[in-house]
Amino acid sequence: QVRLVESGGGLVQAGGSLRLSCAASGFISRRNVMCWYRQTPGKQRELVATITSGDNTAYADSVKERFTISTDNARNTVYLQMNSLKPEDTALYYCYVRTPGFSEYWGQGAQVTVSS
Repeated sequence: QVRLVESGGGLVQAGGSLRLSCAASGFISRRNVMCWYRQTPGKQRELVATITSGDNTAYADSVKERFTISTDNARNTVYLQMNSLKPEDTALYYCYVRTPGFSEYWGQGAQVTVSS
């Protein structure tokens, strides 16, 4: 079992920055794949950023060059640094972990609101 707890959401003006954190407990493995998703009302959940077991990263086109995903060395925490925020980045952001055995876990969500 993996438990994920997000923090760091909030209200920010356009052009500002926020950093989301997701603290993981339970089955912590350097082979876990860790991601951030986001969702707005009436829309499907969107994959924002991924960091693989080999520390390779990938981003949605809409956030490239603005967002950065990273973890601490122990992979206890995954971060999403969000810079140059836009109103369209407003969403509920979810942390996601997939274990080597393909079990999937979600955090409870952190609200990010960007005002224009």
